[in-house]
Amino acid sequence: MTSLPAIFVSHGSPMLVLDDVPARDFLASLGATLPRPRAIVVVSAHYETEGVRVVTDARPRVIHDFHGFPKALYEMRYDAPGDPELAAHIIARLTDAGLEAQGDDRWGFDHGVWVPLMLMYPEADIPVVAVSIDTAAGPEHHRRLGAALAPLREDDVLILGSGSLTHNLGELQRDGSEALGAADWVTRFVDWTADAIREGRTDDLLQYRRRAPDAARNHPTEEHFLPIFAALGAGGEGKGRRLHASTTFSVLAMDAYAFG
Repeated sequence: MTSLPAIFVSHGSPMLVLDDVPARDFLASLGATLPRPRAIVVVSAHYETEGVRVVTDARPRVIHDFHGFPKALYEMRYDAPGDPELAAHIIARLTDAGLEAQGDDRWGFDHGVWVPLMLMYPEADIPVVAVSIDTAAGPEHHRRLGAALAPLREDDVLILGSGSLTHNLGELQRDGSEALGAADWVTRFVDWTADAIREGRTDDLLQYRRRAPDAARNHPTEEHFLPIFAALGAGGEGKGRRLHASTTFSVLAMDAYAFG
């Protein structure tokens, strides 16, 4: 079996599972384009901890970690099994790589996990292990995290970074945003990132906060961009390829990338 790539996806608003937008269609078709994994490891922007935590439950709970959305979203479930054995293996790998890692039996599947997976693998029949980000640790930490997970790709495990290519919720354009298209400051950041990934400019990406145009405006906080570094590290840090590009609400770039 061909080694699975490491994937970064933008999971957008929880409404992505219901809205008729290009990113939803892309994610709904993505799973079928990949070799079927035996398990999925998701590094989610919504699982923030100090150090690394790994969900160890055999039956992780579904977390509706958002407010003010339609009732239908709160009724959704993604009851994929966990994989305690794989979780223990991940903790060991991360520890061997010099990263503080612990098991977590209290978290579960936040919407950074279940929103993209509900579209990619709606049968919820593939074991899933969620891995946290540490926002204070920065891009290099998450590159190292991904690199420690990289050998799992050879064992039919899909490494999925789930975040958002841009994430400034304070400037969302909720009315008529699809007609407006992407804001110019979003486009500048998206294009710079696309070039850096296509050209394999890892150092530029790691230093994006200083080198990318409008970086702080597109990411007032870093948590939604950090999963891309986990995917980059898991993919071997070479050149990546863009799988999808679209924008919702004028400022949420929904791009997805494959590495390796």
